[in-house]
Amino acid sequence: MAAERTSKRTRLLKAAPALTLLLFLGPVGAGLLGAVLPAFGYLPALGGDSLSLEPWRQMADYPGLWGAVGMSLWSGLAAAAISVALTIGFCAACQGTRLFAAMGRVFAPLLAVPHAAFAIGLAFLLAPSGWLLRTLSPWATGSTLPPDIALSPDPYGLNLILALVIKETPFLFLMTMGALAQVPADRTLAIARTLGYSRASAWFKTVLPLIYRQIRLPIFAVVAFSVSVVDVAILLTGSTTPTLSLLIIRWANDPDLGFQFLAAAGSCLQLGVALAAIGLWILGERVIARVGLRWTAGGGRSGGRFFARSATAAVFGLASVGIVSLVGMAIWSFAARWRWPDALPSRWSLDNWTRHAGGAWEPALTTLIVGLAAAAIALVLVLACLEAEDRSGRRPGVRALWLLYTPLIVPQVAFLFGAQVLLLSVGLTGTWGALIWAHLLFVLPYLFLSLAEPFRKLDPRYQRTALCLGVSPARVFWRIKLPMLTRAVLIALAVGFAVSVGEYLPTIFAGGGRLTTLTTEAVAQAGGGDRRLIGVYAVLQATLPLAGFILASQLPGWIFRNRRGMREGL
Repeated sequence: MAAERTSKRTRLLKAAPALTLLLFLGPVGAGLLGAVLPAFGYLPALGGDSLSLEPWRQMADYPGLWGAVGMSLWSGLAAAAISVALTIGFCAACQGTRLFAAMGRVFAPLLAVPHAAFAIGLAFLLAPSGWLLRTLSPWATGSTLPPDIALSPDPYGLNLILALVIKETPFLFLMTMGALAQVPADRTLAIARTLGYSRASAWFKTVLPLIYRQIRLPIFAVVAFSVSVVDVAILLTGSTTPTLSLLIIRWANDPDLGFQFLAAAGSCLQLGVALAAIGLWILGERVIARVGLRWTAGGGRSGGRFFARSATAAVFGLASVGIVSLVGMAIWSFAARWRWPDALPSRWSLDNWTRHAGGAWEPALTTLIVGLAAAAIALVLVLACLEAEDRSGRRPGVRALWLLYTPLIVPQVAFLFGAQVLLLSVGLTGTWGALIWAHLLFVLPYLFLSLAEPFRKLDPRYQRTALCLGVSPARVFWRIKLPMLTRAVLIALAVGFAVSVGEYLPTIFAGGGRLTTLTTEAVAQAGGGDRRLIGVYAVLQATLPLAGFILASQLPGWIFRNRRGMREGL
C-alpha cells in the first residue's frame, strides 16, 4: 500500500508542470475564443447568430478610436522604454556596490504597493490643488488660489507614463538582479575595468549582453501591460483622451447590450496593439544592437558615464516621488481640515477611519481571502513544478517560459472579456471560485519568478547526503529543502499576495459586481472627489501587501530563533 501511494504521488508530481501550463493555456485560449466570436458578430445570447464584420465597422467609425490607439502605444512604449533605460543605467552605475544591494531592499516594498494606490497618490500630488503646489504656494508661485491648469489628469498621458515608470522600474530592477546572479557579472566587470574601461562603459559592453536575453520576457510583459493598463489609466488619463483599454471598458459597461459586440472587437484590437508594441520594441532592439555593436567595436572606454549617472539620479527621484505620493494620501486619511495653500492639515482626526471602516471591511476581507487563496494555490503548483524539475533533471526551455508568461504578455482585457462571457454562460460570474481563478492566472507567473532561482540554487550536497542515508525524495523535500527555503517561500507568498491585491480588471470581470476588493473600491471612490475617503482606501490597499512583506522578512528569524545555523543562512 505504501509503495502504491508513493507511485501515485510520483505520477502526480510528474504531471504537475503539464497541469500547470494547462491551467494557463486553457483559460487564456478559451477567453480569447470567447472574445473573437462576439467580435465577429456571433453571440447567440444577444441575438448574434451569424458571423459578421459589422462590429469592426462600428468600432472603426467610433469617434476617438484611433486617438485612443495612439495614446495606448505612446504611453505604453514610452513608459517601458524609460523603465528599461533607468534600470540598465542604474545597474551600470551601481552594480556590485552597497547602494545596489540597498536599492533592492527599497524597491521590494515599493513593488508590493498596487498600481492604483500609486496612481491615486500621484494624482493628488500633481493635481492643481495637490501637495506639490501647496508646498510652493504662495511663496514661490504667488498664487492664493489653485491654478486652473490640467496637471492631473493631463491630456498627453504624461502622468500615466510617470506612474507606470515608478511601478515598472522596481520590477525590472529585481528581474535584472536575478539575471545578474546567474552570470559571472562581477568577474566580467572586473576584467573589463582592468582593460581601462569605465564602470558604465564596461557594464554596457560586457554585462548587458549577458543578461538581456534573460530579462527580455519581463520587458515584453511590461510593454504589454503598459499599453493595456486599465486602473491607472482611469485615474490619470483625461476623459477626452482615453486609452483603448478605457474605451473597451466603457463599451463593456454600456447599458446598451449591443455594445458588447463592440467591446469584443476592441478586445481583439487591444491584443493587436500589444503585439504591435512588442514588434516595435523588437525592431528597436535590432537598431540599438547594430548601433551598440559599432560603439563596442570602436573601443571607446569612457562612454555611457553621463547616461548611467543621470539614470541613477532619476531612479532616486522616482522612488522619492512614489514614497511622497503614498505619504500624501496617508496624510489625507487623517486630515480633518486642510485648506489651500496649507502644506499640512490644520487639524488632524481619526474620524475618517472610524466613519468609513464599516464600508471598507467587506472589500478588505475579500481582498485578504482571495489574495491568500490565490497565493497558496500558486505556491503549491510552483513547488510541485520545481520539485518535478529537480527530480527529472530537466529545466523548462524558452518555449515553456513563453507559455508561463502568456497571461502577462496577452493584455488582460483581450481574454478576460471572453472569459467573462464564458463564465456568464455557465453561471459562475460573481463566485469565489471564479475570482480566485482569475487572480491565480496572474499570481502564479510572479510567484514562479520569485521562487525558481532560490530553489535551483539549493546546495545539492544536502539532498545527496540524505538520499545516501536512505531517506525518500519526499522526505528530503519536506524535511530539508522546504525548511531551507523558508525565507524564499514566504517572500514568494508575499509577492503573490501583493499581485493579487493590485488586480483590478480580473476582479471587475470575474467578480461581476458582487465581489469587490480594496482596489476596485479605491478606483471607484477616486471619481468621487472625497480625498479623505480615497486616502483611507489607498492606505488600506497599500498596507496589506506591505504587511505581507514585513511578515515574510521577520517570520524566518522567529521560526528559527533556536537554530543559529539556520538564522545565519537567512
